[in-house]
Amino acid sequence: MLEGKRIFISGGAGFIGTTLARELVDRNEVVAFDNLHRNALSGTDLGEHANFSLVQGDILDADAFQAAAAGATHFVHCAAIAGVDTVLESPVRTMRVNVIGTYNALEAALATKDTLERFVDFSTSEVFGTHAFRVEEGQVSTIGSVGEARWTYAVSKLAGEHMAHAYHDELGLPTVTVHPFNVYGPGQIGGGAIRAFIENVLAGRELTIHGDGSQIRAWTYVTDMVSGVLACLEHEAAPGQTFNIGNPRSAVTIYDLAQRIKRIAGVEVDIVFQPLHYADVELRIPNVEKARTVLGWEPLVELDEGLEKTLAWYRAKAQTAVA
Repeated sequence: MLEGKRIFISGGAGFIGTTLARELVDRNEVVAFDNLHRNALSGTDLGEHANFSLVQGDILDADAFQAAAAGATHFVHCAAIAGVDTVLESPVRTMRVNVIGTYNALEAALATKDTLERFVDFSTSEVFGTHAFRVEEGQVSTIGSVGEARWTYAVSKLAGEHMAHAYHDELGLPTVTVHPFNVYGPGQIGGGAIRAFIENVLAGRELTIHGDGSQIRAWTYVTDMVSGVLACLEHEAAPGQTFNIGNPRSAVTIYDLAQRIKRIAGVEVDIVFQPLHYADVELRIPNVEKARTVLGWEPLVELDEGLEKTLAWYRAKAQTAVA
C-alpha cells in the first residue's frame, strides 16, 4: 500500500483519475493536472482534502506539465482525448493530445527521474481492433484502415505504448502500460453506452442503440480499474510490462446491456435502433491472466452489481439537481 508518496495524475480531474485519487489521498500527496474539459472533480469533496491539489493546465504545454510533475514519486498518465463522437469530430486534436501529450508526459517523468518510482500510461482496448476475443497483451491486431477517423484514437494510443516501452528499455524509466476495457461506474462523465442508457432510462426516454445491438463488450467497474492501476503502481514486477485490466465475466451484447439497465432501473422504455455511421468494434473481451498471475489482481464487481451502484449514483445526482 502506497504511503507518504507524491502521486501525480494527468487527467486527475477526470472519471478514473478522481476515483484513483480518492483511493490514494488519505495516505499520500496527490497532484492532479487537468484542463477541466471533463470535470468529474466538481461533483466530489476531493478538492477540499488537505493532501490534494489541482494544477489547471494542458498536457500540450510541455513546460507547465514538467513543472507540475516535478518531485513526483508516482506518475499516472490518464489524460487523453477519448469517446467515439469526439474522435470522429476532432481526429487532429485526438492525435495531438494523445501522441504529443504522452511524449510530454514521458519527458516530464524523465525530468524528475531522480524521484520517480513508477510511471503508468493509459493505453486502450481499442488497440486490439474490431474482433478481440480473450486477447492477450501482445496481440495487437490490425486496427483499421487509414482514413477511418475511428481508428485515430487507437493508433495514437498505440504510439504512446511504443514510446512508454522505448523510454523504459533505452532510458530506464519505470513505465507500465494498462489496457482499460470499457470502464464505467459512479462519477462517469463524457461518452459511454452505460452512462447514456442510464441517463435516458431515468428520464423516461427511449434507449438508442447504434447498429443491431449484437456488438459485445466486457464492462469493467471503476473500482476494479483503479485496483489494477494501484497494483501497477506498487508491484515490483510491473515496470516494462503491459496489462489488460477488464472483466471477461461481464461480457454482454449492447442489446442485453440496455435490457439489463431497464430491468435494474425498474423503468419501461422503448429500445430503438439507428444505423451505424462509423466503424465499430464487434467483439471485445480481454484475457486478464497476466494481471492475475503477475500482479495478483482480480476483477471483483460483476455487471449487475456495478450497474445497480451506478444507477443509484445517477439517480441520487438527478434528485439533487431537481432539489
